[in-house]
Amino acid sequence: MVDATVSEKTPTVTPSDTSPLLSKGVSTAFDAPVYSDEFSSLPPSEAEILREQVQHTEKSASFMSLFRYADTFDKLLLLFGGLTALAEGCMRPLMTIVFGQVTDLFSNYTRYIPYEEFYSPGFNYTGSHNSTTYGYNETYYNQTVYNSTESYNYMNEYIDPDYFQREVNRLTVYFVIIGIADVALSYFSTYLFIDRGEVLSARIREKYLEATLRQNIGYFDKVGTGEITSRISADAILIQEGISEKVGYCVANFATLIAGFIVGMVRSYKLALILSSMLIMMMFSFAIGSQKMKSAIRRSLSGYSVGGTLAEEVLASVRNVQAFGIQERLALRYDSHLVVTEKYGLRAGICLGIMSGILWFGIFGADAIAFFTAPMYIQQGELTTGIVVTVLLTITHGAFAMSHIAPHFKAFTSATAAATKIYSTIDRVSAIDSKDASGDKIENINGEIELKNIKFIYPSRPNVVVLDDFSLKIPAGKTVALVGASGSGKSTIVGVIERFYKPVKGQVTLDGHDITSLNLRWMRSTISLVSQEPTLFSTTVYENVEQGLIGSPYENLSAIEKRELIVEACKQANALSFIEALPDGFNTNVGERGFLLSGGQKQRIAIARAIVSNPKILLLDEATSALDTKSEGIVQEALDRAAKNRTTIVIAHRLSTIKDADMIVVMKRGEIIETGTHNELIARKSDYYDLVQSQKIEKQKKATIYGEEIGSLSSETSSTLDEKLDNEEILEKVKTKASVKVRDLGSDVEDVENEAAEVTNESGYSIPDLVKFIAGLSQSENSYVYMGVFCSVIQGLSYPALGEFYGHAIQGLQFVLSDPGRMYSETYKYAGLFIFLAVLLCATTASAISLYTYVAQRLIRRIRYQMFRRFLRQDIAFFDLDENTTGTLTMSLAREAQSIDGLSGATFGQIMNSIVNVISSATLAIIVAWNLGLVCVACVPLMVLSGFFRFWVIAKFEETVKKSHEASASYACEAASAIKTVISLTREDDVCEHYHDALHAQTLKSRVASRKSAILYAVAQGMQYFITALAFWYGGNLLRIRQYGLLEFYIAYMAVIFGAQGAGIVFSFASDMGKARLAAINVKKLFDRVPEIDAWSTEGTKSENVEGNIEFKDVVFRYPTRPQVRVLNSLNLRIKKGEYVALVGASGCGKSTTIGLIESFYRPNGGQVLLDGVDIRDLNLNEYRSHIALVSQEPTLYAGSIRDNVKLGSPDENVSDEVMIAVCKQANIHDFIMSLPDGYDTLVGSKGTLLSGGQKQRVAIARALIREPKILLLDEATSALDSESEKVVQAALDEAAKGRTTIAVAHRLSTIQNADVIFVFDQGVVVEQGSHQELLGKRGKYYELVQMQALEEMQ
Repeated sequence: MVDATVSEKTPTVTPSDTSPLLSKGVSTAFDAPVYSDEFSSLPPSEAEILREQVQHTEKSASFMSLFRYADTFDKLLLLFGGLTALAEGCMRPLMTIVFGQVTDLFSNYTRYIPYEEFYSPGFNYTGSHNSTTYGYNETYYNQTVYNSTESYNYMNEYIDPDYFQREVNRLTVYFVIIGIADVALSYFSTYLFIDRGEVLSARIREKYLEATLRQNIGYFDKVGTGEITSRISADAILIQEGISEKVGYCVANFATLIAGFIVGMVRSYKLALILSSMLIMMMFSFAIGSQKMKSAIRRSLSGYSVGGTLAEEVLASVRNVQAFGIQERLALRYDSHLVVTEKYGLRAGICLGIMSGILWFGIFGADAIAFFTAPMYIQQGELTTGIVVTVLLTITHGAFAMSHIAPHFKAFTSATAAATKIYSTIDRVSAIDSKDASGDKIENINGEIELKNIKFIYPSRPNVVVLDDFSLKIPAGKTVALVGASGSGKSTIVGVIERFYKPVKGQVTLDGHDITSLNLRWMRSTISLVSQEPTLFSTTVYENVEQGLIGSPYENLSAIEKRELIVEACKQANALSFIEALPDGFNTNVGERGFLLSGGQKQRIAIARAIVSNPKILLLDEATSALDTKSEGIVQEALDRAAKNRTTIVIAHRLSTIKDADMIVVMKRGEIIETGTHNELIARKSDYYDLVQSQKIEKQKKATIYGEEIGSLSSETSSTLDEKLDNEEILEKVKTKASVKVRDLGSDVEDVENEAAEVTNESGYSIPDLVKFIAGLSQSENSYVYMGVFCSVIQGLSYPALGEFYGHAIQGLQFVLSDPGRMYSETYKYAGLFIFLAVLLCATTASAISLYTYVAQRLIRRIRYQMFRRFLRQDIAFFDLDENTTGTLTMSLAREAQSIDGLSGATFGQIMNSIVNVISSATLAIIVAWNLGLVCVACVPLMVLSGFFRFWVIAKFEETVKKSHEASASYACEAASAIKTVISLTREDDVCEHYHDALHAQTLKSRVASRKSAILYAVAQGMQYFITALAFWYGGNLLRIRQYGLLEFYIAYMAVIFGAQGAGIVFSFASDMGKARLAAINVKKLFDRVPEIDAWSTEGTKSENVEGNIEFKDVVFRYPTRPQVRVLNSLNLRIKKGEYVALVGASGCGKSTTIGLIESFYRPNGGQVLLDGVDIRDLNLNEYRSHIALVSQEPTLYAGSIRDNVKLGSPDENVSDEVMIAVCKQANIHDFIMSLPDGYDTLVGSKGTLLSGGQKQRVAIARALIREPKILLLDEATSALDSESEKVVQAALDEAAKGRTTIAVAHRLSTIQNADVIFVFDQGVVVEQGSHQELLGKRGKYYELVQMQALEEMQ
């Protein structure tokens, strides 16, 4: 039977090459997981109950839905920001109106005839006007000889130079005014959108976490914690980017498009309509391409979410990964999911490239159409050159505006794709909603629980019935114990009572009330649960215990009264002594998931948290499984006292903990075999009797050793033991921010602190260093980069070509009266060149973006893959640091590569062609009109500086907020991974409140940087108009003195203006560049970090014949994160080859630390650890670990099949199924596996959630045995097993131990009584050693431990 649930089945993809990203043969034939109905074989009513617990539908999110959580104030600010963006966008069309007037002014002035050129050469005016003929210059008149009887046509009117200068000055002022207005409008629109984007994305994060925490547990069986972390960090960032300043940019550009069209229609509706045909084509391509992009991006995100879940699983169990040396195999599995992101990311990039290519074709196609049609209208007198230029520039600026939207368009499609995933969770109606306020509340609860005809099936395993027609009545105030083999349904009963799941049939009542009719949060607040694997949160000891008061009548007590309750609860749980021994006492931070505490210490705090609210119902699911023998005895007494006058349900494998229960229920395969008290069941000598017998500790062979003292300790011994427990249970001090200096603790402490300082030291990298680093990662795609750069160079050169063509085309229009034929030939020639340019840019733009996207997607995949590998390369000390929690590292995998992706594809292409544009345009301007070019080009650095300072401000800001984002993401990840604990404590609101506070604090910090960023962007935007004003003013002066003609001016002017716009476009991506810079720094720091214990190292000797002799010589050890406390104090022990050795002692005495040192997780601060007489520091790490197998206290399985998990233990990836089956039989798991519908191909779910604790442990044991190790390390390897399984597995382990060195850490002394040598630890040293019988004879510490674990007194 199955005692837990599983996540959605997802296909496993194996890359076609074992070296991903280094070979061209990697397959991308992988698709996002597709859900299929697994419940069709069940009766409709049952299928519907299961289906509603796991299924959720996705509705495609629209762009406007991204703002669904904006309140009235937000909407007003966004409206104001949108209006200012619209006004800003109208500035450019306004500029074109002024531009047209200037064009007419310049055109007319350049046709003005200077006095000395007016008459024919050689004519000498004498002052007499009586002559009948005069000679004139035929260039300016249509006759060379004047006849007073004929009329003549003057080609232009005379313009006075002073008047010309006054007009230039007046129009220049208009440019300056427009520039000032643009600065103000840009600032407000940019700042408001950045600020509201931060606020609204934080609100979406909150809503997502809130929605996640109210989901039923079946939902989490399908969605892994890593996916939740990816959604709340990476996907929320995508949404933020899609609703921030990019919206303002695009609104402004859209306004430019619309306003330009309106201005064009007003000035010449005929020409505007002709040119708008290109706009329609561009919009049509956008409409189709955007849908294709959105679909591809959504599938890309779906693929990575599965990989994110795997990454979270692996990083959370990094000790297990390193112990088995499976880093590369898991990295390959992770990479198989990255294939999805790469595949669909590339598709999205190609769509964007095609869209952008069509866009540029439309822009230059519009120019071609304009110069084909304009001459006709000018000749007919309908238009002037100025009007043509105004209409052309307004339409062209509108088209350019669309091109500026294109690089940002991916942000919007990514945002809507991410929102689809997030909103589907937010909108999902939970089958069991903890936020539902409806339901009854019983005023005076007694605590009687009854299960009536329950049929239960886990939603993730619809083919297996766990409970069938199960009935059980639990009287109020009584203690009922559930015992039986793993998978018999014991934990399922707890899940049903807590309403984690819905039974498909039957009813559960509380005091006669159906629990489905009761208010869910109220009901859970009356129940306290202590799980088999205790979960603490990354906060202080005090706050962890205080969480047990949430929802109880004591929640709103004063701080003093709360503290009294908390202290008393800790005292009852035997936790007070070790807590008070901490330097920070109750204020000590326990670390992520409580990793800074030993298993027993975590369990005692969890028990204190459970009993602090004096609950009516207490559920203990293996509540003392992690405790050492001493602690178990006293804590069991506390639990016995706590169980009085309340209903208590105990699930236990250690039968010593439940012998005093009012009723014991023996279960097997979902059915009740027998019930009764301990004595009644013993008397029956049936199933329970067999379980007890299998757990009996062997009695001494010599009865005289026991005498009358066996069965109960003397009062002296008992009191001494209590005193020792109070003094010995001391937690190693946690290094918190408030930690004192430790200079007086010895050189080994200083060494540890120096190492930590080196690890956390911020390394500074210059931008060239980062560029070189990223380029090095893309080295295998260099040919694609070169082709992309070549295309970008062509794109960049198109701007000065545009200036050249514009200048000549406008010059050609000047021949409208003097030589119409020449006008047509000139304009048609350049219209043809515009068509050529349109086709060329269409091809190069599409090619460049596609090439850059390919390179970027390969780079992103490579960065994630290599980051994951390097995370797994680090030593365990790296993962002990506060900044390297599982949530933080998982977020880094998603975020860093995504930030670098912000500079890829269309964005990188735009930056490249803008750089080429600036350089080539400035060069052309200086060549054509050197003084005008130099003056205008000299202003461009002002724009560049404004943009650079904005980039610098954003980059610095990103560094400051990174830790805040990591902390909040880690907090959310922690809450999601401990969902059962969170909802059983009714902590949903508490978690959301803390998360809100963290995000709100971050939002407030953001505003200063946002203001600076906005003003610098606004200045950079306004500089375009100021440079335009300077160009016209100075160019007008040069025209006035006739240093340049209209052709030279327009070529130089167009080149400079387009260059200035190019510079402005570059720094509209300052935010993306700032994030990319920080991401590159973080990635490079990780790549440069070489751990002291390096899993990649090839150094060290390789032992040819490992025998298995282990020796500790004067070993001193302190954990790097808490160097103030010695965990091992000159430890000496010797283990001979082939010996079965046990390590026993109180929690925190150094047993598991010893295992960690043997595994080379840490280096001792003093002394040596020897293998066959050789210091393990001198051995090759991977080869050394290949001889060792570890089975940990908390078994770790990975998403995949049972077959995959067992075979992970073998160094040979192609190990046969026969070997796998043999070790599974040894671990007593084969029969269970074969009973499952899919056998060894059965999926175990995320972190093995599909299996019960005992089943997971047996799979883990099989994984260790398939390794055929020389040294077998068992760290509480049978702690999660029921008595029946424990007996069989222990026999298998005893058999497996033959011929190899076996070291077992154990609290259940029945599992190690056959050990060759038992080492008794106390405060980091060995105080006793010998065989079981020898130590009993000494009647020392080991004797006390055995005495407390005896199941029955000797008569």
